[in-house]
Amino acid sequence: MLFFLLFSCVCDILYLVMNMTIQKSAEDYLEAMLMLREERGYVRSVDVADKLGVTKPSVSYATKRLREDGYISLDPAGMIVLEPKGLEIAQRMLERHRLLTELLIGLGVSEKTARDDACKIEHDLSVESFDAIRRHAKEYR
Repeated sequence: MLFFLLFSCVCDILYLVMNMTIQKSAEDYLEAMLMLREERGYVRSVDVADKLGVTKPSVSYATKRLREDGYISLDPAGMIVLEPKGLEIAQRMLERHRLLTELLIGLGVSEKTARDDACKIEHDLSVESFDAIRRHAKEYR
């Protein structure tokens, strides 16, 4: 009986960890899609793969999931379109990424390291902490 209880707990923990990973991955995809839209005016799957350094099948799988969950859609030409709830997440992630990158560079971190670290931090930072960082950045700009 104890074995089944422990097994159940382990399964619950793995489920939570996998969902967190999927969420972070989805945030990365949505953010990359917004960046591409801002850079080029359109978003293609192949460009998402290049931007994130992932395979085209990975992008196909992710876009299928994002489409099913209502975060994106495809226009008649097959271009990716951010739906309102996907756009909201993408904008939030991109704002965090840009501000954190700027802050780290201001602290003397190299641009590449600042971008890489900002990408890691942006997902886990609480709303409260990010709001405080944003207020602080506005005061000292």
